[in-house]
Amino acid sequence: MSITSDWRELDAASRERAYSPSSCIGGNYQPFIAAYAERSAAARARLRSWQELSYGSAPSQRLDLFLPAGAAPRAAQGAATLATQSNPSCAVPHPLPALLVFIHGGYWQELSKRESSFAASDAVEHGLAFAALDYTLAPQASVAEMVQECRQALRWLHQNAARLGFDAQRIVVAGSSAGAHLAAMCALPQPGAPESGPLVQATVLVSGIYELEPLLGTSINTALGLTTESSRAISPALLPLAGFPPSVVCWGEIETDEFKRQSRDFAAALQRSGTPCDVFQVPQRNHFDIILDLADPATLLGRAVAGLVSSI
Repeated sequence: MSITSDWRELDAASRERAYSPSSCIGGNYQPFIAAYAERSAAARARLRSWQELSYGSAPSQRLDLFLPAGAAPRAAQGAATLATQSNPSCAVPHPLPALLVFIHGGYWQELSKRESSFAASDAVEHGLAFAALDYTLAPQASVAEMVQECRQALRWLHQNAARLGFDAQRIVVAGSSAGAHLAAMCALPQPGAPESGPLVQATVLVSGIYELEPLLGTSINTALGLTTESSRAISPALLPLAGFPPSVVCWGEIETDEFKRQSRDFAAALQRSGTPCDVFQVPQRNHFDIILDLADPATLLGRAVAGLVSSI
């Protein structure tokens, strides 16, 4: 499946600008990176029960998990169930919460989970578990390998959900920019998936790139090493979308036309494939600050996420 696209009409210099999101904010995105780091550090300090966990053997294959108050792993849930059976008036106080998994952006080349827990406080305050993923960055890994790592992380979370204390059947994967691409790739139906069903029940795709070929010939591709063939193989906009889960697809008002087009076209492709899709532009937000609203129900994005979670 191909999306309608006019990016081939852009010369290399125009594509360089079109795929440089900082061009819309004067070129300096470091204050936003600093905000990610500061808010993430504050969340880890405030939410004392968070855990750093390994989903694989590589040093980069780690995640931070935050649970809301009252969430209990399988052993505690079992004890509560026994207590209820012996005393019917004693009800289990909290069911297992849904899990919101966040995959960071950074053009597959920068950032980490340490800057990715900024939404954890809002998430747990409103009853969600929250996980921030690390994955190996370019040039140490190809984008295809990053996709496999993120799928591995979600598979591990799904398999260990009851032990860790969240609902394996209510996992929502969210991503920003390159992280939205990885989240979309993780949500694609996989041949030979386990009988228990998909690993992801919904997605939140924010300011993403869903067709990677336009990056060829730009400085972004220096570390990525994408070719025409490899870029098409990992472009969700060019892959079968039947069975893709319900999604939020959004972008900021202050973004390049190409980033807006990519989101609009991918959302349209999802809708044509039968996926329920909430599609919108967030006023007065740019490529970097829109994601700060992820789990804040006082914002347009946060309300959409809350509605998506409640629907699964």
